Amino acid sequence: MDTVCTLIYVILFLTTLFSYPSIKKQKKKPERAAELPPGSLGWPFIGETLLLYSQDPNVFFASKQKRYGEIFKTHILGCPCVVLASPEAARFVLVTHANLFKPTYPKSKERMIGPSALFFHQGDYHSKLRKLVQGSLSPETIRKLVTNIEAIAISALESWADGQVVVNTFHEMKKLSFDVGILSIFGQLEGKYREKLKENYCMVDKGYNSFPTNLPGTAYSKALLARKRLSEIVSEIICGREEKKLLQKDLLGCLMNSRDERGKTALTKDQIADNIIGVLFAAQDTTASVLTWILKYLHDDPKLLEAVKAEQNAIYEANDGGKKPLTWAQTRNMPLTYRVILESLRMANIISFTFREAVVDVEYKGYFIPKGWKVLPLFRNIHHNPEYFPDPQKFDASRFEVSPKPNTFMPFGNGGHSCPGNELAKLEMLILIHHLVTKFRWEVVGSQSGIQYCPFPVPKYGLPAKFWKELNSPKQDP
Repeated sequence: MDTVCTLIYVILFLTTLFSYPSIKKQKKKPERAAELPPGSLGWPFIGETLLLYSQDPNVFFASKQKRYGEIFKTHILGCPCVVLASPEAARFVLVTHANLFKPTYPKSKERMIGPSALFFHQGDYHSKLRKLVQGSLSPETIRKLVTNIEAIAISALESWADGQVVVNTFHEMKKLSFDVGILSIFGQLEGKYREKLKENYCMVDKGYNSFPTNLPGTAYSKALLARKRLSEIVSEIICGREEKKLLQKDLLGCLMNSRDERGKTALTKDQIADNIIGVLFAAQDTTASVLTWILKYLHDDPKLLEAVKAEQNAIYEANDGGKKPLTWAQTRNMPLTYRVILESLRMANIISFTFREAVVDVEYKGYFIPKGWKVLPLFRNIHHNPEYFPDPQKFDASRFEVSPKPNTFMPFGNGGHSCPGNELAKLEMLILIHHLVTKFRWEVVGSQSGIQYCPFPVPKYGLPAKFWKELNSPKQDP
């Protein structure tokens, strides 16, 4: 473990070192009336990156906020940053003055997903594309997927329910989320394409957070080759649909059928592939992380688990002991389960912050934010602020019986770049929880505390657990 940590530090040091020329340029600013926010930029070249990654990131940001207030500066991952930890500031950056800030990602990650992906853009292209993606993932569309998602969830749970084998819950949830993502993008996809997509996507996923060196044999190099194959597979699927003149209403169909002002195809095959892969990336790890935390929170609170079971058993009995499938209306009427999901999102904070970059010099609350600096709205500190959520370290689903104050709860972001697939993610969670608590039991194995980041926070070791079927669960018809 120490060797791994040392390697991480070396990588981070090299990243910041290589970015030094751009840092020097950013320091040359004209005189101004407003001052930079308080804070520290840390060591030359390295900044405070090693300090951030040598401890729990939440402790790093919380200690900074306690010392400097809700606006402070730092220097991480090779970039000077202004961190904002208030609802008003998050709204300023993400909603009311979003035109002053652009989404920003490392070039290595942009290359891995694809430069035409939705979340790398602003302006007309982003607006038109977002409407297409939102339309294909809207409640009106995903309500037709309930039965298919239910089949995926049941199949996954039954594959875990050995009772003896310890499974890595997070890894299994990733497989589940991937299958749901494929369903929402491609509908009922042929098995050969599904396997090719899964094989190559897994290689891309492994290389996504590796050191971006394109030397033969490295994880990053293998991921780039797999990424190229993904585009080829998507292109092949598109050609097949065009030949058969299929007009399906899944995400791929929406992207293929989009037209510009002259009535011509609006997106190229490469643009479509970039956005499909982007949606898979956005959906898989985040949803899998939340599902893993939900299982842990329910496992750790037997009274809450029994209450959720009671709510879901009522639906189970209404469906003739589980013989009838869930309906969309039933998924809309799970108030306690839904509050558990919301509280899990608040507690776990899968997306702790988001990166933006100032496209012009900006003044906010008397502080100066230079053009080119990164700006980090800090969701976690807002979600764990006792002013908005009393006793914030306590898991309390009842707090969502009343809607939170505006801009204090942003698990899916806010504004024009908020997650367009949040309804699909919540539907997936509701369906899995229903079948989990009505038909199965689980027990966490080993240590039940600790968090690891990969890069999203998950329970330590991916929450190892054993699953088995409830003895009193009625046998399902073959």
